[in-house]
Formats: sequence, C-alpha cells, structure tokens
Amino acid sequence: MPIKIPNQLPATKTLTAENIFVMTETRAVTQDIRPLQILLLNLMPTKADTETQLARVLGNTPLQIDLELIAPAGHTSRNTSQEHMLSFYKTFPEVKDRTFDGLIITGAPVEHLPFEEVDYWPELCEIMEWSKTHVHSTLHICWGAQAGLYYHYGIPKRQLDQKLFGVFRHTLEDPNFILFRGFDDTFWVPHSRNTTVDREDIEAAPELKILSSSPEAGVYAVKTAQGRQVFLMGHAEYDRDTLKKEYLRDVAAGVDIRLPKHYFPEDDPGRDPLVRWRSCAHLLYGNWLNYCVYQTTPYDIGGIRHGVRTDD
Repeated sequence: MPIKIPNQLPATKTLTAENIFVMTETRAVTQDIRPLQILLLNLMPTKADTETQLARVLGNTPLQIDLELIAPAGHTSRNTSQEHMLSFYKTFPEVKDRTFDGLIITGAPVEHLPFEEVDYWPELCEIMEWSKTHVHSTLHICWGAQAGLYYHYGIPKRQLDQKLFGVFRHTLEDPNFILFRGFDDTFWVPHSRNTTVDREDIEAAPELKILSSSPEAGVYAVKTAQGRQVFLMGHAEYDRDTLKKEYLRDVAAGVDIRLPKHYFPEDDPGRDPLVRWRSCAHLLYGNWLNYCVYQTTPYDIGGIRHGVRTDD
C-alpha cells in the first residue's frame, strides 16, 4: 500500500521515480480505508531532503500511511522557503487535539547548545509531554533521541572529543525485540554528531533497554518497556550522498572535518559512497510501523481507534 503525502510535495517526484508507491491527498479520499496516522516533527534544516528520506522508508510497507508534517511554530527555517513551509507544514496547535498512531521527531543541528537554550525547546517539551497521551509510539532520531532521553528520563548528552562521522557496524543486544526482527547479526548505520549519550546513564534508568550498539559509535537503539518510545542515535534513513554533501560543505567552509569513516571506497572522496545501510533502514522502519504501531494500536470492536494507551 502507498504512503499518502500532501499534493505537490517535492518528495512525490523522487519517490515515484524510485518505484515507491505514493498517493496524493486527492486520490486518497476516494479510498475506503483507515491509514496509519503518522506525524513527522521535522527539525532538520534541509526539510525537503528529510521529508523524502523518511517518506521513502515509511512507504516501503504493505500498510497505508497518512503522513502529516509539523515544525516548531516559534522558529523560522533559514534553509527552507516560507512558501514550502506554508504549503506543507502545520504547527503543533493545529494538531494537538488529535491522536496519532506514530510520531517521528528528527535530529537537529543544535548539538552545541544546551537543550534549554534551543529556541524551540519549550515547544518541543510540550510536544513530547503531549505524545504520552496522544501518540501510540514515538520514534526519536539522533538529536531528537538525545532530547527525548533528556526530557523523559533526565539523561544528559555528552560532548565527544571529535565528531562521530561515517557509517558504522552495529550488533544486536536484544535480537528478540520486534524492532529488529529479520536483521542480520551485524548491520550498518550512518552517524553524524558531536554529542552522545553514555551507556551507563541509560542503564541507570530501569524503564529503558538498550537494543543495539556499535564498538565505534556506542549505543544505537533504546526502547521503553513496550516500545512506545524508541530512541535511535543514528540516521538509517540517510541517502547515499548525505554524508558526502555534509563533508564537502564543511570543507568549503574551512571547517576542520575528517573524512567520514567506512563511507568512501578506499577513503577517496572523488568516488561514489558505498551504500550498506539501505536494507537495514527499510526493515527497521517497516518493523516499527508494523509491530510497534499497527499491531498494538488500540481499537474498539468496530475497528475505530478509541484512544492511546498510557502504559509504557
């Protein structure tokens, strides 16, 4: 089944060319089916790229997905046009009276700031608190994962000596949890961050369980007891050239940046990066939608969603 996205969203053309079945709002209203309601809080600067990346992995499933986009109301994007924001994005007040099957909170390029100094931190806290009663399962990505762990469990982020940048091999610590059903013993995920969360801090929170980690990148995936909150420290959804663009941007700006590890063949930035995380990304997001969202979302006997569970 397709992912339903707003009419004229730039991601439509890209995903259609990749044979990913997308459905615009106009066509969706002709179908008698209840799609999963997924809310995407997009905090990334290049919003169109992030929309496409996440729509790609969310759309590769038999489930029909209704994807809605929101961004902080009090923050003006410097890298995305106002026309795009007004056309495709809502604000939190416009959706807060509704319930959603899933919420995705993306990363954000604000690692250098304490959480409380981020201009939209109060609004993000309001959204994370709201998610406890209005969202069945929330997926936090990169900085969004660090923010979620800090807000919900008081776990601090730690500054790294140097940027964690590249594609890293991961192993499973709980291979039986449904989020990683069908995964191989090892898999690869891109990371690009200057901060981290220490294993010891996570293990001190009895409500949390570490699912996956990397010898180089540290903890990758964490969940609450029933998977109602999932925290991912990396970016499985990234495109082939996302890290390359970031590297070339920093080089052009004179930033002291090292080559992303395990990314360019023979560490040659003139060659196309080697993709080894795509199958992981599709399986990961498919499992989240199917097992953490669809299979456990509460319904009444008539098949109509009656609310969101409040237990973890």
